Amino acid sequence: MDPSHIRNFCIIAHIDHGKSTLADRLMQATGAVSDRDLTEQHLDTMALERERGITIKAQAVRLSYDAADGAEYQLNLIDTPGHVDFTYEVSRSLAASDGAILIVDATQGIQAQTLANIYLAMKYDLTVIPVVNKIDLPAAEPERVAGEMAAAFGFSDDEFVFVSAKTGEGVDEILEAVVKRISPPSGDSEAPFRAMIFDSKYDSYKGVVAYVRVVDGRLDHAGRIRLMATGATAEALDMGYFGPSPVSQKSIEAGEVGFIATGLKDVDSCRVGDTVTSASTPASEALPGYEQMKAMVYTGLYPADGESFPELRDALEKLRLNDPALTFEPESSTALGFGFRCGFLGLLHMDVTQERLEREYDLSLIATAPSVGYRVLLMNGDEIEVDNPSALPPVQEIDQILEPWVDLSIVTPSRYIGAVMELVTSRRGEYTRMEYLQAADSRSSIGAESASGDARVLLEYKMPLAELLVDFHSQLKSRTQGYASMDYAVGEPRRGDMVKLDLLVNHHPVDALSLILHRDNAQFQGRELVAKLRKLIPRQMFEVPIQSAVGNRVIARETVKAMRKNVLAKCYGGDVSRKRKLLEKQAEGKKRMKKIGNVDVPQEAFMAVLSLERE
Repeated sequence: MDPSHIRNFCIIAHIDHGKSTLADRLMQATGAVSDRDLTEQHLDTMALERERGITIKAQAVRLSYDAADGAEYQLNLIDTPGHVDFTYEVSRSLAASDGAILIVDATQGIQAQTLANIYLAMKYDLTVIPVVNKIDLPAAEPERVAGEMAAAFGFSDDEFVFVSAKTGEGVDEILEAVVKRISPPSGDSEAPFRAMIFDSKYDSYKGVVAYVRVVDGRLDHAGRIRLMATGATAEALDMGYFGPSPVSQKSIEAGEVGFIATGLKDVDSCRVGDTVTSASTPASEALPGYEQMKAMVYTGLYPADGESFPELRDALEKLRLNDPALTFEPESSTALGFGFRCGFLGLLHMDVTQERLEREYDLSLIATAPSVGYRVLLMNGDEIEVDNPSALPPVQEIDQILEPWVDLSIVTPSRYIGAVMELVTSRRGEYTRMEYLQAADSRSSIGAESASGDARVLLEYKMPLAELLVDFHSQLKSRTQGYASMDYAVGEPRRGDMVKLDLLVNHHPVDALSLILHRDNAQFQGRELVAKLRKLIPRQMFEVPIQSAVGNRVIARETVKAMRKNVLAKCYGGDVSRKRKLLEKQAEGKKRMKKIGNVDVPQEAFMAVLSLERE
């Protein structure tokens, strides 16, 4: 198709503002999916996405649209996730697009991820179409929300499109706005073939399937391709577009979004962000790739059955192809054997990845308590990265420890300001600024009375990343009755008074339960953890002490009482010395068992840190 009739765009929004539902209506309006085949959130194909009601993976679909001017247009749509943990999916989708539809809920207004997403769109210099969704709801205030967006982002009144993704009202206006406002792709169809890989997956029959945005040139079926970063060459076994199911075609051209089946079996040969070119007439310069995301949360993943280690390694390699934000490296634990230290963008990312490994690859896993990465400056001048508490050097070798901090943004109704401030400051947060999100004209104002009778406020803090891991999000939702939303970005690391908290079961340290935390929290966390473990570790035939220690100092202890056999049951009367002899013999046996006894720590113990409730 003529590149001037192609439009590449994505949908961005906060969680639950209607991205996937609007994508359904756009597919329905353009006939991409028949009414009989259309399901709710049609592009959310993973079982996990349907169960949780969230988008995890960005999905592409080609739409054919006959515009009001009589011309036929090819619209390439990418539906993106909304959760902060999947921002990397959003950034890759934006890099493959020329414009974006920004959706805001007419009942909620601007939220934390709304701000984060529009800043990303501005970074890629995209045309943004503001859409106010859910105007059919009784509590909807579309005019107020439009005024709020105009004041916050500088949109003019005639740019807004008011829609109901549920009923389909306003969908035609969105399609016309996409055609008129978003510019066509700026590629050279005569230049050597170049395409950017923005996602990929592994197929058992076709090898690595790369999802690409074609920038220049044309590639024909069965042509030889070369990946410019890795130098790997392959034959294009299949190519085509998403309609939304894969549809094969004989070639793909400049401006199109589609897929190329490479046949490669080595998953490391094809990476997201790489440039695909023709092997016979290669391009001289690769396209600028994506900025590599740095993992923020680390945890150890171990197979419950030690013999499944190779299967876990293969599963992680295939999953990383589909999720480039996932990092992993081998590690071993005295308690759990051989496994992998995995890095994630957040707790939801970690939870989803673990569940995908268990479901899609039929693995039974044990996960250790999550931690963040620290920079440790040693006395000898060296600097090391520590993401595993067991790798922390002895105290006498450490000069200082730098812990990661984040820039935290919270949007909340004004009546919850006190509760939010108390929560953040109790987690060592530092106040930066507060701003009332207020419209510029008198027509509507978020600073004026809204549906909830409250002004809404943007609060900005600096806060240690480690403090976000333990129930912060659930506490925020609880204290604001679900009205607050949050977003965060990595900031500059700071020096912290960090210590290593060791857990000892039967006087033996369990390295997989060790934690790095602030000295002020060590006493509380140590007591809470041993109290929880006492309930989780099963009783043995001998007494099991559970201790938490900082260095050589034990700060808390609980004891799992021994199960006791009644050795006196067979004594019917007789001299008391006989009974005493039996009891002493039993005591000697228990002492011997305690020395050689082995205590199995259940899986629940490794995630006990996550369920610690703050006072």
